[in-house]
Formats: sequence, structure tokens, C-alpha cells
Amino acid sequence: MTALTDEVAACTPPPDAADAFALARMALTTLDTLSEEMAAAYTATSEDLAADRDRALRLLLDDLIAGRHASVGALTDRAARLGAQLPDPYCLLVAEPADPDGGTGVTQETAAELLATLTARADDAPVTSTATVRGSRLVLMLPAAAGRIAPKALRERALRGCAVSDEPLDRIAVAHRLAADALDTAPAHAHHPARMLTDGDAHVLALLAGRPATTPDRISRLLLGPLVHPGRRHLLEALTTYLDTGSATAAARTLGLHPQSLRYRLRRIAELTHRDPRDPWQRLTLDIARTIGPWVS
Repeated sequence: MTALTDEVAACTPPPDAADAFALARMALTTLDTLSEEMAAAYTATSEDLAADRDRALRLLLDDLIAGRHASVGALTDRAARLGAQLPDPYCLLVAEPADPDGGTGVTQETAAELLATLTARADDAPVTSTATVRGSRLVLMLPAAAGRIAPKALRERALRGCAVSDEPLDRIAVAHRLAADALDTAPAHAHHPARMLTDGDAHVLALLAGRPATTPDRISRLLLGPLVHPGRRHLLEALTTYLDTGSATAAARTLGLHPQSLRYRLRRIAELTHRDPRDPWQRLTLDIARTIGPWVS
């Protein structure tokens, strides 16, 4: 075939200007045809997805948690084509059966029903929430406010979960990995019917696994929250002393306080951080936070 091509080329006179123009015209015509075909295919796909909006939103969430959107701009543009405004700030909730070995699986219908429940209870806002199923887990993207009412909804459905709400939109893939890894590695006593795992738990578990997703300073801030404020140093001091001594009575004695005063400070700590220092798992996360942070000398 090559020899034949070479023979034809040898017998063909060099192209003149007319031949060059003809070749250029043919190339441009081919490019125009390809462009039109690509545009038509893109339009048809967009129309097909828009016709099934729920499916399109599921595909969008699948792409987000797989890391297939590199910028907020590209994400916003795709959502706008679907007539959707994604929640920002958002809560990414990953949930699974509380008894993974119980044989009860999750379905897209389960995800849709939970999504409807949580968004109905959340504050009204012109945003679009969505849900998908990844293996044996539900993944929901919700307004941040919905995350605060999720524990009750999960408990009612015999589910447990991890909600991450402190990552920007362009790090949704990171948020999903944090939540999924947290469910994989959290000890049994970290789960409680009245609560779910959150950013702080997920970051502590990633840190303990040797795969930190952020800096120690940020992990400490996520867990200690308002306690790092200079006006609440007395609460941080009470927490540190309680963790060091192991009891409210011993901590009160060390600080020269009445035991009831120390217990009141512990209640305030629980209110401000949403972590009870008397709970074994939450005490561990608080202990790690004060150890890795710069707040306690």
C-alpha cells in the first residue's frame, strides 16, 4: 500500500495554487461539518438531560463527588443549564444503614425520600438539593441548615451518617472522601443515635489514619470552635484541666473552683462546641484538638 502511494505521488505533478485552495476549502468544510455534528450532539444531550432533571442532577452530583469539575465557574455554568442553583453553603451527607450487616440496602427511592424530608424541614431557600446512591450509601447535597436536622431523620430510618459542611464547592470530592472514610474507620462508640459524625470527626479520623486533609490548626478550630476566642479562655482552661485530671472534682480542685462551677463550664463547652467532654469519643476528639492546636501552652 505504501509503495503504491509513493508511486502515485511520484507521478502526480506538484500542486499549484488552485489545488492548495481546493485542499484548504475541503479542510474547512470538514471542520465545519465536524463542528456542526459536535454542537448538535451536545445540544441533544443537554436537551435529553434537561428533560429528565432528576437524573441530570444525580449525574451532576456523581461528577462532583468524583472530582470531575475543576472550578466553581464550570460547576455553576452546568447547574445553570439545568435551571438549578446549588446550595452554598452546603452540607454533604453520606449515610448508610446503622447495621451494615443487617441486610437492608439503600436505593435511589430511599435517597429521594430522605432528601424530600430534609429539604421540607430546612429553611426555605431558592436552591436545588440533590441525592444519589454510591454502592451501599446515600449521598445528599443539602443546604447547610438541613444538616442540623439530619440526625433525627437518619435515626427514624435506622441510618447513620457523616455530614461535611466546611469545604468549598470546588472541594466537594474532598468532602465526600472525608465522609466516606469516616464511616469506614469510625469506631462503634463514635456513633450515637442522637447525633451523626461531622467535619471535626472526619478530620480527626483522617489524621489518625495518617491521611490528614487539612492543617492541624484548622482541625483544632473545627473542634474547639468558639473556645479559641480570647474571651472564652477560661472555658478552654477548664476543658484542658478536666482532660488532664479526668474528673470534674479534680479539675475544680486544680483550678480553685467549686465543683458545680466546673460542671457549669463543662456544660457551656458542650453547648458551644456541640461536643460533650464526658462522652468517650467526643472527649477524645476534644483532647486531640487541644493537643494539636496552638491554643494551649
